[in-house]
Amino acid sequence: MATITTTSSLTPSVTSRTPSIPMSRIVAVELRKMFDTRSGFWLLMSIGITSLLAITAVIAFAPDEVQNYETYATAIGAPVAIILPMIATLSVTSEWSQRSGLTTFTLVPRRGRVMAAKAVCTVLVGVAAMLVTIVVGAAGNVIGTTISGVATTWDVTTSGLLNGVLAGVINMTIGFMLGVLIRSSAGAIVAYFVYTLVLPGVFGALAAFQTWFGDLQPWVDLNFAVTRLYDETMTGQMWAQLGLASAIWLVLPLTVGLLLLRRSEVK
Repeated sequence: MATITTTSSLTPSVTSRTPSIPMSRIVAVELRKMFDTRSGFWLLMSIGITSLLAITAVIAFAPDEVQNYETYATAIGAPVAIILPMIATLSVTSEWSQRSGLTTFTLVPRRGRVMAAKAVCTVLVGVAAMLVTIVVGAAGNVIGTTISGVATTWDVTTSGLLNGVLAGVINMTIGFMLGVLIRSSAGAIVAYFVYTLVLPGVFGALAAFQTWFGDLQPWVDLNFAVTRLYDETMTGQMWAQLGLASAIWLVLPLTVGLLLLRRSEVK
């Protein structure tokens, strides 16, 4: 008897599977999205302009005795610390305020991967910005002291530079966290200024008038803990205080924001 072989038995089993988008590509796209909008471009330009004005002001008005690297780095770092975190904030809130999330989360349905890519971009930009600040501060120190006719001094240590980079990354992460938590550009920017300008003043006044809070402030005031990275040799207790303050004001709100973001509707 002849054996009849069906067509289906001759056809190999093929499982079609679309490969996922590599994480490196998502990071590259999110990094480009940070700066190719008008808001991102002008925020970046404003950092350059204000840094140039800061260097010029130090050269023109600073006394000879403070013409050193720390003065120039501080002058440049101030606008960077204030403006740059807004770029991290807008990189998240634009997905909701400009409705680009409708496209982003369609191409990459797992929102966690998109947020992870944005977090990586936040850290990369924070590190790069602080390295640029270090280089520009060094150049400003050489140029400024040469113009002023004073000796060039380098009052900086390797640990101080690394601590400054860490402080810059924390500031960037604050902007990212507020974007994730609030998901509204205006609301997140207002919250950022409350975080960086209002709360430090409130905590400082409370510590000045309440002895009990003076002892507690280093443990719960994130701005106070981060500021010490710039001007003090960090001890084990100071690192513990920075860790606890970061957990309260950074890690906890970011965790809540990520949980809410998973179910947030993009309209």
